[in-house]
Amino acid sequence: MNRMNRHRQGFTLIELLLVLVILGVLALVVVPKFAGRSEEARKTAARTDISMLEGQIDIFEQDCGRFPSNDEALSVLVTQPANAPKWKGPYIKRGVPKDPWGNDYVYKYPGTHNVNSYDLYSLGPDGHEGNDDIDNWTQGK
Repeated sequence: MNRMNRHRQGFTLIELLLVLVILGVLALVVVPKFAGRSEEARKTAARTDISMLEGQIDIFEQDCGRFPSNDEALSVLVTQPANAPKWKGPYIKRGVPKDPWGNDYVYKYPGTHNVNSYDLYSLGPDGHEGNDDIDNWTQGK
């Protein structure tokens, strides 16, 4: 019996290689499924921020009777401008957020795409205007 126990004390090289191959195959299947998740989460966060900012801009417009100017931009949601006596803010308590890539959200009034109101968007992952922007004028982007 002592001889049998001596032979079964560890794994053979074949067993270790088999386990490594199985783990490698599992990694090849699982890793690609999670690779794009962080970028998709950032895009979702940008859409959520834009929606929240739209709500606060709309409340500012109801209180003050106008949309923020391009010069004021989103800062009016935190600091009262001199020409807005009916301002009831701050509309955002923690300051205007940056987009998930660390850039400022872009605000334009009057909007190019929303001609009767304003355009609000993130420049997206590349930080430049283009097809990867997240905005308030397209649906399901």
